[in-house]
Amino acid sequence: MSARAFAAYVAHELRTPVALQLALAEATLADPNADVVAWREMGEGVVACCDQQRRFIDALLDLACSQHGLARVEPVDLAAVTSGVLHACDLSNLECAVVLEPAFAVGDPTLLELLSANLVSNAIRHNNIRDGRIAVATSTDTGRAQLSVANAGSMVPAGELARLFQPFERLASNPRRCAEGIGLGLAIVQSIADAHDATITASAPAGGGLEIEVSFPAAQ
Repeated sequence: MSARAFAAYVAHELRTPVALQLALAEATLADPNADVVAWREMGEGVVACCDQQRRFIDALLDLACSQHGLARVEPVDLAAVTSGVLHACDLSNLECAVVLEPAFAVGDPTLLELLSANLVSNAIRHNNIRDGRIAVATSTDTGRAQLSVANAGSMVPAGELARLFQPFERLASNPRRCAEGIGLGLAIVQSIADAHDATITASAPAGGGLEIEVSFPAAQ
């Protein structure tokens, strides 16, 4: 995506929730019979759009920080980082397979936590099947720390995998509502991986869903 296209998309994404909030407010104000229920629905719609704006701005800041370089470099146990991320998530409706073995990567602890959080949240959000499943694992192979996150879900065409790591790219073709994803999670993961000289391997299982593995350079 060119810089011009990126700026145009950001402007559109910032304006859209504002337009929705304005439309909700104007429609309610113009209704002389609006009752408490109508005002509550309007308020809930405004809150949802405000939350979407907040998440979008936070994601843009995360993307900018990940592209700025490593502020700190130190050994980071991906198992401990990912355990904290999982504890902060609501996994009550999912079948979870979690195997967290010590896996030390050298890098920025804040960015590595952000990478793990985006992988896990992306897997949860797109696990759109009944009795969904996610699998999260950390390990070390020939000195390389590895983090893998997989989820069940819809079929992902193999030719679409690389596109998912570009900013604002999604598989869904329907217009996005306020509650949906913002299309930056995997782009942030890619940017953080690049900053740490890590490699990302993504695959689409035949049964649906997505598997992503991030492999970090062996610690010296």
